[in-house]
Amino acid sequence: HAIMGPNGSGKSTLSKTLVGHPAYTVTGGLAMFNGGDLLELEPEQRAQQGIFLAFQYPVEIPGVANTDFLRLAVNKRRTALGQEEYDPIEFFGVLSEKMASVEMSSDFLSRDVNSGFSGGEKKRNEILQLALLEPELAILDETDSGLDIDALKTVAGGVNRYKSDRNAIILITHYQRLLDYIEPDFVHVMHKGRIVRSGGPELAKELEADGYAFLEGAAPL
Repeated sequence: HAIMGPNGSGKSTLSKTLVGHPAYTVTGGLAMFNGGDLLELEPEQRAQQGIFLAFQYPVEIPGVANTDFLRLAVNKRRTALGQEEYDPIEFFGVLSEKMASVEMSSDFLSRDVNSGFSGGEKKRNEILQLALLEPELAILDETDSGLDIDALKTVAGGVNRYKSDRNAIILITHYQRLLDYIEPDFVHVMHKGRIVRSGGPELAKELEADGYAFLEGAAPL
């Protein structure tokens, strides 16, 4: 599912609320996932149950090595699934394979999380996390922001390799160019915090051509 809409329509608010960002308080309603209400869970519990958010602006975490961060995150997810944790040697083999899929150099393993990374490198690191964690629901918040065409193709390739019948993707974007490489099954338009229109991939092309003028007076679905 791709979600599009003008700035300030609530797209990023939706994504952060689903993963439990502390800046947002939900005053009503439910967010059902696998038979339970996500809103009753702490952020780390949501992650362990298979919710993943790739940030629009990934943060740097000085003092935390990328390889340690990735291994601990993956092992927490495996424990939640009732699987054995990877030891460091086992994890390195898995990590090397996934890094090749997003064209990341092994040099990034010894560096701190996102520290000194370019915009494109940070986004690749997010997609590397996606590939390793194998979440059931991945929310990608403007993953194409700040990427040149080569980095965009690499990131899109990583998302397409993850995409399957066993998982779901919410892809938040402003631009058709990302959807040229990751074709959505459904496209939704958000306005003032509500979905006001839905369609197939052709809707994104219509928005690219005509913009959001039709939103004036639009009622939620």
